Amino acid sequence: MTDFINSMQGPDRGFPEVRSGDTVKVHLRIVEGNRERVQIFQGVVIRHRGGGQSENFTVRRIAHGVGVERTFLMRSPRIDKIEVLRNAKVRRAQLYYMRGLTGKAARLKERRIERPGIVTPDTLPEVPTIDSSASEE
Repeated sequence: MTDFINSMQGPDRGFPEVRSGDTVKVHLRIVEGNRERVQIFQGVVIRHRGGGQSENFTVRRIAHGVGVERTFLMRSPRIDKIEVLRNAKVRRAQLYYMRGLTGKAARLKERRIERPGIVTPDTLPEVPTIDSSASEE
């Protein structure tokens, strides 16, 4: 039975994992008449729901002083690419309280993720120092 269900689901497109609090850029294919273009919707993920075929997430941004929210299906063929710009430290699954916040109050604290291969000041290798008195002899 599970094979049948899996065969009916859309293919996994290889998008990164999206969580509540993440700042993302969603690249959408927009069809206008006989032309097609890519439009970018950038904002904060305030909700991530479901799994499998019905997995969706809602992105909120402020456009010209007005809050705009848009819900995307994760497996939609209209989504070209998803980029995760920042990860925020949040304690809720749905960030509906962000609707009532403006300005500096609407900021979220960034969550730092340790990734292998990225050099940070505390992971720099020890560099041997040259003793100047030893070189004079």
